[in-house]
Amino acid sequence: MAALVVPALFVLAADDAAAQKKPPYWASITAAKARMRTGPGRNFPASWLYQRAGLPVKVVETYPNWRKVEDPDGVQGWMQANLLSEDRTAMVTGEIRTLRASPDAAGKVNWRAEPGVIGKLSECAQGWCRIDVNGRAGFVEARYLWGADGR
Repeated sequence: MAALVVPALFVLAADDAAAQKKPPYWASITAAKARMRTGPGRNFPASWLYQRAGLPVKVVETYPNWRKVEDPDGVQGWMQANLLSEDRTAMVTGEIRTLRASPDAAGKVNWRAEPGVIGKLSECAQGWCRIDVNGRAGFVEARYLWGADGR
């Protein structure tokens, strides 16, 4: 019985920690399919169905077990908190962007990424962020990434 109680307490503690985070903050969709709803409850109609795990979203409001999010197109709605992760991702915006070896416009070109490409976001400093797209990493100016602090 004790073995069942410990994992349950851990899950509650993790959910409690996420609920204490003050919006706005960045998150990403973890589920392969996630519904955005017009209000914080399953009784509200779904307004969108997202089918892209890893998509970055901005959490703008919290409600127990629900988060009001904004997607890269500026659409806002509610998602269940368990469909989101605090793992940071970012999406390339505008046009094809260069992923450089260093956070500098003169840095060696590692890769190029089309608009809509999503990568794992790591370090961000002085207007540049490092993203990793399936093992292909490089630095991109934060202003060209939805999900980076520069936007």
